[in-house]
Order: sequence, then structure tokens, then C-alpha cells
Amino acid sequence: MFLASKLLAFVLQPLFLVGGLLLAGLLAGRRRARLGRGLCAAALLALVVSTWTPIPVALIHHLESRYPAPAESLDLRPYAGVVVLGGALSHSELWQVHRKVALNEAAERMTEAVALARLHPHLKLLFTGGNATVTGEGMTEAARARMFFDRMGVPPGQVLYEDRSRNTAENATLSAALPGVDRQARWLLLTSANHMPRSMGVFRKAGWNVTAYPVDFRATGTIDWLDFSLSNGPETWQTVLHEMLGYQVYRWLGKL
Repeated sequence: MFLASKLLAFVLQPLFLVGGLLLAGLLAGRRRARLGRGLCAAALLALVVSTWTPIPVALIHHLESRYPAPAESLDLRPYAGVVVLGGALSHSELWQVHRKVALNEAAERMTEAVALARLHPHLKLLFTGGNATVTGEGMTEAARARMFFDRMGVPPGQVLYEDRSRNTAENATLSAALPGVDRQARWLLLTSANHMPRSMGVFRKAGWNVTAYPVDFRATGTIDWLDFSLSNGPETWQTVLHEMLGYQVYRWLGKL
């Protein structure tokens, strides 16, 4: 399942489709010129569509609307802690070479966790994330998270680390196996808003008593129908396709 998810993530890149159509058109054009031109035209159309952001932004907003941000008045005293999903830390080579904290565009997963730990000292942080690279080389996400939380001044005794999981399903099952973790207690589940529908389904299926605490929102509900972006367009398409297809695959596998 892990290797299949990596392959699916690669194939879902819009520019992979563009490149595949272009290559097929060039090869077909040697013997069937009309077919080759049609495939190249399809590649150009796919490129244009991949840069048009309104549709993927609307789909992102739909995912994020499933679990709105909790009210500021939410009483956190009954909660045991916060499960923090990995995914906000840049690749391990940056950390190893420069020995500095390096966050990516989902940084709110980490910064909001620090804020919760400081504002509510009774909450445990449970960070879950191993090494999701195909080769398995480099620092685990948990090791990088430990560096980050230590740098931010979070007391070491306030954080638990799970360092073997490689995807959301393993986040749920392996975190539940940590010593002293009671998944029947009330926990906040902290991850990106677009990832929350799949995460909540997986954790509840695994027996966790979790409340959604989404961060890293990407859409507001306002759509600019004339917005094109060569950089943001393909990335937004890839994000929404990854989450929507990932949700369906997890359903088929009975993981949510």
C-alpha cells in the first residue's frame, strides 16, 4: 500500500499527464500524423487546464468545509492531548546539512501545536510521523519534530513521538500502540484542513475519540474564475486529487 500510494502520488501530478500526452503524440506522429497532432493538442489543453485554479480551489474549499475550525470558546480542559500529524517538515537533508529548523507550506501544523502546548500545559502533544521516503533513508519526521519542539521551548515531557508510520493509516494504528496512550480519551486531531476528512475517518475507524482541529487552510470560498497560475495551478490540482482519490482508496480498503 505504501509503494502504491507513492506511485499514485507521482501519477497524479498534472504535469505528468501533460508530459505523457506529449510523448505519446511525438511517438504516434511518426506513423500517424493526425493522431500525433491530436495528442499534442490534448497535452496543450491539459497544460492550460492545469494552470486554471478555480476548479481545484473550489474542491479544496469543499474538503476544508467538512470540518470547520473549532470555536475559540472550545473548552480544552477535558482533552488529554493533541495528535499532530507529520507533513509540515521539509525533507531531512536540509535539516542534516544545515542543522536548522525547516518547515514547508503546511507549517501551521507545527506552529499551532506549539501554541496549544503553551496555552494549555495539561495537553500532551503526540507527534506521529516516521520516514515516508521510498528508500527509508534520512531522519524520521519524529526526529525532526523533536528538534523543532525543543527549539520552540516545549517541555520534553509534554511531547510523545511515534516514529514508524509512513501514511495516515499507520499514524492512527501505531500512535495507539504507544505506551500510556488511551485512544478512548478525548484528543484533538491537528492536521491540514484539506486532509482532515480522510484523517478523521481513519482515526475514528481505528477507535480514537478525536475532535477535528484543522489548520493550514488554503481556500476562502471566494472563486476568481479568471485566475491562472503556472506554479499554483498544478500544485493545487495535485493536492485536491491526492486527497479525494486517497479518501476513496481508503474507503475501498476499509480504513475509514
